[in-house]
Amino acid sequence: MKVLVSGSSGFIGGYVVQELLGRGHEVVGIDNHSKYGRVAKSYDDDPGYTLVEGDARDVDLLAELLADCDHFIAGAAMIGGISYFHAYAYDLLATNERIMAASCDAAIRAARDGRLQKVTYMSSSMVFESTDSWPSVEGDERRIAPPLSSYGFQKLAVEYFARAAWDQYQLPYTIVRPFNCVGIGEGRALGDVEVPSGNVKLAMSHVVPDLVQKIVKGQDPLHILGDGNQVRHYTYGGDLARGIVTAMEHPDARNDDFNLSTAASTTVRELAEVIWRKLKGPDVPLSIVSDEAYDHDVQKRVPSVEKAKRVLGFEATTTLDEMLDEVIPWIERAVADGRI
Repeated sequence: MKVLVSGSSGFIGGYVVQELLGRGHEVVGIDNHSKYGRVAKSYDDDPGYTLVEGDARDVDLLAELLADCDHFIAGAAMIGGISYFHAYAYDLLATNERIMAASCDAAIRAARDGRLQKVTYMSSSMVFESTDSWPSVEGDERRIAPPLSSYGFQKLAVEYFARAAWDQYQLPYTIVRPFNCVGIGEGRALGDVEVPSGNVKLAMSHVVPDLVQKIVKGQDPLHILGDGNQVRHYTYGGDLARGIVTAMEHPDARNDDFNLSTAASTTVRELAEVIWRKLKGPDVPLSIVSDEAYDHDVQKRVPSVEKAKRVLGFEATTTLDEMLDEVIPWIERAVADGRI
């Protein structure tokens, strides 16, 4: 099958393209490289991959690319760490709504005139931002209060776009919600706002790379946002890509939605302790300073993963230790090279 992936050069997008190629699909990627600039990927020269440098808000371009595609993974979005939610509150909402409207317009046209079978939409765990009960089960996002952050609200809107395009135009969909992606390839974004954290200025605000770079740069005591009791489900990018592509392919995923996540809960303090031990060894004591948390730093984000396992046969199997053993050396090299 031939698949168009928007946001193909992004963090999760890179893992998705690699997974698609590994399964024998022909892949067309579109990305405007506005976040990181042009980044070399291991599959750039793969004969099954074509990269188009363009804007996912361009309906005509998307429709042209979709004309002979079987599937569309709509992953393009303006996205960043929690500092983004404040620094770009309006831009996140406006830009991502334009991307989503263009994606749906083009897909509706391609399904009508071409061979497009389905759109797989990339949502987010942030649709559950306002929940007060856990685990978050598929469907809860329509029963709880809407997200407070513009980013979370827009990701919820993605899901409404998906369902509305089916209701009016019978454009089949699958919605996937990745939780807390961890992996390699994420760098300093071109438009990121630097956030002071102790004696280190961050330009990512994603907890794993930020903790690693602070320890590598010698920060002691280690600064974290909030009290460190925030609960997350850190999920390997390769596992998420496997879940996304499985959801794209699976016949029982049609017109349905899935949380994609590890089942393991980890607090930020526990994460900091594991990273500290891997970098400093068992004998160096860890001292933590709590910085003031952001307004939208959700205290608990715990998904139900039962549906993805039951319907798709998907489980995220990579452990936190395995993820960090891959990610930490990559970040150490990136720090040494001045990329982070």
